Amino acid sequence: MTSTAQPSSGPLTETPARVLVGYDGSLSAGAAIEVGASLIPEAQAWIGHLWTPPFASEALRRRLWKGTAAVNEFVDAIEREGAAEANRLAAMGVTLAVGAGWQAEALVERTYGGEGLQFTQLAEKLDPDLVLVGSRGLGGAKAVLGSVSDMVVHYASRPVLVVAHPLLMAERAALIDGPVIIGWDGSVGAQAALAVATRLFPTRTLELAGVDQGDRNPPPAGGHDVTSLTADRRHVTVARTVAETLAGHARQRQAALVVVGSRGRSAVREILLGSVAAATLHHAHRPVMVVPHDASSDAS
Repeated sequence: MTSTAQPSSGPLTETPARVLVGYDGSLSAGAAIEVGASLIPEAQAWIGHLWTPPFASEALRRRLWKGTAAVNEFVDAIEREGAAEANRLAAMGVTLAVGAGWQAEALVERTYGGEGLQFTQLAEKLDPDLVLVGSRGLGGAKAVLGSVSDMVVHYASRPVLVVAHPLLMAERAALIDGPVIIGWDGSVGAQAALAVATRLFPTRTLELAGVDQGDRNPPPAGGHDVTSLTADRRHVTVARTVAETLAGHARQRQAALVVVGSRGRSAVREILLGSVAAATLHHAHRPVMVVPHDASSDAS
């Protein structure tokens, strides 16, 4: 039996959801805005762009370089032109977001390295309902340790929606009215995932799915049914087995996205991504929202 939580007819809140978007001008970032607007049609978005002076883009540096005799002039020009380039990129993101139906404003921040951590700090300051990033640097074997998107999902204390790129035609079609698959194991993280998904996607059908670990079935979920999935035993790690089982179920159900809870936390409030959540990000091939365990307090 398919687990369902019937969609609510009421609005998300009295005001639109607040979304912080990580935007760098890439195709992946642009696709994330498009997909985010499909999943949350009404939102107020900050289009966040981080840039690192005095470096700017390589093409810009080449144009401005006049030799070692003019180093100070070069640095000043890079600062000036780099800031202008950063503002132009952020404005492009705003144009995309507004065209997709969102209210949006640019938010340009200077950084001196560690963009992922600084973007996470920006999320802490703004306290959005959702952080939205593209999957650049998260693609399986090509994953880049320390990439902005990777760092954000590991350390943010807000729900993070990671949009895979590129999506296939069937995956894009599912964005229109596909259900939301929520990974369920009865944990605090899973409960937070359910609470946040209920709040952010009030018009969607929510489906809870738990992976049968062999010695136990998925625990009950209050008033919701839970679909028990039989795990594929081909993989060595439990995390990858669970992730690929959830991903296969989402594909079969033509789901719009998958929602999982994040596990683990340190004494300095770093939210360390659980192995199942991390594996789901790498293997789901559709939008995945990772919800920290304490994010549900805002959904009550």
